This record gives sequence, structure tokens and C-alpha cells, in this order.
Amino acid sequence: MHISERLNLTFAALADPTRRAILARLATGEATVTELAGPFEMSQPAISKHLKVLERAGLISVDVDAQRRPRKLEPKRLAEAVDWIERYREIFEQNYQRLDALLGELQAKPSGRKQTKK
Repeated sequence: MHISERLNLTFAALADPTRRAILARLATGEATVTELAGPFEMSQPAISKHLKVLERAGLISVDVDAQRRPRKLEPKRLAEAVDWIERYREIFEQNYQRLDALLGELQAKPSGRKQTKK
């Protein structure tokens, strides 16, 4: 899978507030579906659908621990998204710096217009 496809899956997964909340919870440690469903007013099957989206995006993984199947955060995909965002943040920052410099030059130049008295 190419980076652009992975980013598409990552950003699509991150677009939903429930999935972002699940990731925030998993940032504190692994959890089962039951534990993840606790704070939400939705069924376990609905939470499972969100988990499948996160798994497909590579943002979480499933461990097998006897009868438990805890989910855990996979930071590599988040790091890819952060790297992509950071590249564009740097470009925007450079553009803003050039704009600030231009505005500074324009403000420092004396006005070429003569003011007439009324």
C-alpha cells in the first residue's frame, strides 16, 4: 500500500470523533472492546465497526491474550500523518514569513502619494 493510500485511510479514520476518542483512550494503554465501549452510548457491535476502521487504517492492532483480544495503539501510522502535516506546516510557515517580510517592506516605504490640503 502506498503512503497516499495509508494517509487516506488514516485521515478518514481520524475524521470521526468516536474513533479519535478511542485512540485517546488507547494512548493510555491497551483495552478490550468492552472497556472501549464503556464511555459511549452505543452498542459493542457499533464500537467494533469503529475498531475495524482503525485497524484497517493501521492505527490500532489486536493482541490475543487467552480469551481477551485487547486493542493497542500503533503509533507508526500516526507518525506518518504527523510527518505529512508537518511538511505542509513548514511550507505555510515559510509563506507567512515571506508575507510578513513583504508587509514590513511596504510599511517601511514612504508613501509615493502627495497629500493635498483641503
